[in-house]
Amino acid sequence: MDVAIVGIGIHPFGRFDGVSGSDMGAYAVHQALRDAGVAWSDVQVAFGGSLAGTLLGQDGSTADSLVSELGMTGLPFINVMNGCATAGTAISMAAMSITSGQFDVALAVGFDKHPRGMFKSDPATLGLGQWYGDVGLMVTTQFFAMKINRYMQEYDISQRTLAKVAAKAFRNGALNPNAWRRKPMDEEEILSSRLLNYPLTQYMLCSPGEGAAAVVMCRGDLAHQYTERPVFLRAATLRTRRYGSFEVMSPWLPIESTASPTVDAARACFEQAGIDPKDVDVAQVQDSEAGAEIMHMAETGLCADGEQEQLIESGATEIGGRLPINTDGGLLANGEPIGASGMRQFYETVLQLRGDAGERQVPGEPRVGFTQVYGAPGVGACTVLTR
Repeated sequence: MDVAIVGIGIHPFGRFDGVSGSDMGAYAVHQALRDAGVAWSDVQVAFGGSLAGTLLGQDGSTADSLVSELGMTGLPFINVMNGCATAGTAISMAAMSITSGQFDVALAVGFDKHPRGMFKSDPATLGLGQWYGDVGLMVTTQFFAMKINRYMQEYDISQRTLAKVAAKAFRNGALNPNAWRRKPMDEEEILSSRLLNYPLTQYMLCSPGEGAAAVVMCRGDLAHQYTERPVFLRAATLRTRRYGSFEVMSPWLPIESTASPTVDAARACFEQAGIDPKDVDVAQVQDSEAGAEIMHMAETGLCADGEQEQLIESGATEIGGRLPINTDGGLLANGEPIGASGMRQFYETVLQLRGDAGERQVPGEPRVGFTQVYGAPGVGACTVLTR
């Protein structure tokens, strides 16, 4: 059974004093319902996630508490938490609720409101000892730097290529009215900014932030009741890490390495969709830091390991290139409200396939979109969308 996306909504990303994460989530849901032309009472099941509300208690609201504002209709509302893969998980579960035949209309939402500064986590929540935090490895800038430094050595990727990725993100973000960082930055400015953990400088890393996004889905055969331009979810997959994969907040590295969960999720996603990676017209991938975009390009099958530098240098990943990636500025320009970041990718991809992305619209009427999110300590979630 096909699943159609008939409504999308977003609350801008950034910093919004006096606005709670749940307020942003409700706003995004209202936008998605309006876009689909449905009432909240028409939604039969919902899935949502917020790290701050569910795990950290910082915002005070779990996703299911949105019913207080949206309406207490008695629908099943399932809280979802899978790190940065939270929204990808919510989308996958919403799609499965439809393909199972149990529901006709489902909603997925993600929101978060993180305090300023770095993400803070307790090693115990990931099954790690206190020593892991004591030596600084819970600071993600350090781990991300270790991972991309290793990859750069293996595949001859330069630090300047990281700067090119970041510069592209800020250019694209400048075209996105919902982005947090809307000021373009050139490569030299990025390279000369404060070094955090080599090879990553300050502007090569995303920041914790605030925002929300939501999507309304329905059975494919019902799509034209809601919209004349449905986008179809051809596949949604989720995989966890296998023994031997080198992951965020993983304190060991075996002698023989294994592919990341993103590799497994992407392969399964393209196989399920019956679409080859080379057919993708626009992609959004996790770019917690500039190196993550580079690694995920290969892990998802969009290119081979080591091809990234030439592709980026040639402009292939720009909005007007052969393989536009992170057309809305990605995490680097939008920041990362963890529960919302994957939903933002979904929102952007639907916009692109509809032809509604404005100044950042990919030319040539794109028909196939792809999204990928990665969550610690090793969860990969991917989707393939078509029009």
